[in-house]
Amino acid sequence: MAAAPLLAQTGTTATLTPVIITGNPLGATDFIAPAVQYSGPELTLRAQSTLGATLDGSPGVSSTYFGPNANRPVIRGLDGDRIRILSNGGVSTDVSSLSYDHAVTADPLSIERIEVLRGAAALQYGGSAVGGVVNLIDNRIPREPLFDAQGGVAGKLDLGLGSGNRERSEGMLLEAGNARYALHADGFNRNTADVAVPRALACSKPGAPALANRICNSASHSEGGAIGGSLFFDQGYLGASASSYRSQYGTVAEDDVTINMNSERYALEGELRGLTGPLQSLKGQLSHSDYAHTELNAGVAGTVFKSQGDALRLEGRHVRLGALEGMVGLQSEVTDFSATGDEAFAPFSRTDQHALFAYEELPRSWGKLSFGARAESVRVESFGNPQVARFTAGSRSFNPHSYALGGLWQVAPAWQLTSNLAYSQRAPKDYELFANGPHLATGVYEVGDADFSPEKSTNLDAGVAWKQGANSAGLSAFVNHFPNYIAQLATGNRRGTDAELNPVDADNNGEADGSGAKILPEYRYAQVQARFTGLEAKGKLRLLEAGQTLDLELRGDLVRADNLTAGEPLPRIAPLRAGASLVWGRGPWGARLGFDHSAAQTRVPAGQLATAGYTLWNASMNYRMKAGATQMLWFARLDNIGDTLAYSASSILTQTAAGKVPLPGRSLKLGLQASF
Repeated sequence: MAAAPLLAQTGTTATLTPVIITGNPLGATDFIAPAVQYSGPELTLRAQSTLGATLDGSPGVSSTYFGPNANRPVIRGLDGDRIRILSNGGVSTDVSSLSYDHAVTADPLSIERIEVLRGAAALQYGGSAVGGVVNLIDNRIPREPLFDAQGGVAGKLDLGLGSGNRERSEGMLLEAGNARYALHADGFNRNTADVAVPRALACSKPGAPALANRICNSASHSEGGAIGGSLFFDQGYLGASASSYRSQYGTVAEDDVTINMNSERYALEGELRGLTGPLQSLKGQLSHSDYAHTELNAGVAGTVFKSQGDALRLEGRHVRLGALEGMVGLQSEVTDFSATGDEAFAPFSRTDQHALFAYEELPRSWGKLSFGARAESVRVESFGNPQVARFTAGSRSFNPHSYALGGLWQVAPAWQLTSNLAYSQRAPKDYELFANGPHLATGVYEVGDADFSPEKSTNLDAGVAWKQGANSAGLSAFVNHFPNYIAQLATGNRRGTDAELNPVDADNNGEADGSGAKILPEYRYAQVQARFTGLEAKGKLRLLEAGQTLDLELRGDLVRADNLTAGEPLPRIAPLRAGASLVWGRGPWGARLGFDHSAAQTRVPAGQLATAGYTLWNASMNYRMKAGATQMLWFARLDNIGDTLAYSASSILTQTAAGKVPLPGRSLKLGLQASF
């Protein structure tokens, strides 16, 4: 939501070519790894209330969809702790990867740009980025002067109204400064009601209709803001920021359970350029995050999850060694986690991670080569839980390492070929090692395995891209092989919420005779051989260019994921998807009409439900105008025009709460973005 940088008080704007910095700190415009970025009006027009929904539909990207409020990106079939979500290239601590009902601590209203890197080429961010990286950039610490020596003020206002969830959203940003300093302040607020869907659904929430065409318990309220600033000097900058995010939302899987979530983050960042000696520049980031959320059952506080983390990252760009240019760095993270209450399925724990990494590029006359390596030291320690006897104390230490090799070949002026080969290791997470308890959000009893070895994977992707004028096309293919993928598998046993194994339930009411404990299926983390393969494609064809433009945009992807040990598919994999849009523009006017089709997903593990295919039509219109020094963008977006009933194959709710949480129905959103 950052305002456009101004060169002077006159309002003259600077036009900069966006550079995808994630995974390439050298700032190259020709990027070897599969990547995409969304910013400006494009991000405004596609933004939803969650990060996962905003990115869903990008080639290779789906979402976990635990209703409209908790929604994390899935990249190439991988989710959770195999996808790294960054804040301005640095760590942001939360527990969104621990459970599908835990929300990401970021709202698209506060984000200036989103960068998505698919595949394992971003290994400088560790094994937790084996599936990809999502970098959220908010400009809360400005890295370049926003104004010249005369100084100036800039701002932005976002307003939105939605019909399907009765959304009311507001966001505001102000930036001021001159060539030597910049100040930033932003705030946002979003309120939504229960989301409208095409069919009537049952609801037992007190005060709610027993049957309605809305997802029960899907209302939300989110708010947050930040202050930040930077000082600029001849050889770099130094900046700091403090941000807050709060959200209250229904968990949708349970009609009377809501979550109150709070997150605070403090960051310090700086860079020195033009150094003499072995390093040309040195960049550092230091952050502290405090996260907590409380699960309320019928308004009564229950389980409380807390996470506190400190992170340091240093990157140094070294002098050229002949034609070779690159960087070296170190990263350190310490995270403390606790869960107290009846639904605590993982113990108190601490994770210490320290790493050294390097990234190098070798330009050639025909393109370039890239090389990368990372070595880590990880210690995961369980402290048990003073309130829960079933948790045991213990610790594990790991030394993961990763390597990558990439190449780009400029075959012809309009053609590029790229390829990446990466070997990665990921240290098991605390819950994968030490979980032992009921996870009611997913409806299972989880059991970890403290004897796990680091998860290993070998990833190969290859792509071809063509661009000529306004026309472009791209196709990429990948294969990712895991000899010891950590999967959560049904054991066939049942557990009471009090940990009793296979309790007696003579009256078949789902509760253990005698204790009355709720009975859940037991799922145990296990290491299996797995393989992910897939294709991603996109293209744009200019159909008309005569005072107006008309483009045809095409997109599609396919992921096939198999548990080779069991000889069956892995769960929650998006099916074949394809989409097309007509994009029209004339002067200040723009419009879009298109569809996204998801085929039926019948490749599911034994005992799980298939998901029917569906097609969703969408349209939008926007108008730009200027009033004095203020630029305004008015827009209207109509989603799911046909009010089609659809379910997400990559959502666990399709299995654990079948029929209860469809995708949103028809919805109209009206918005205004004003910048000065």
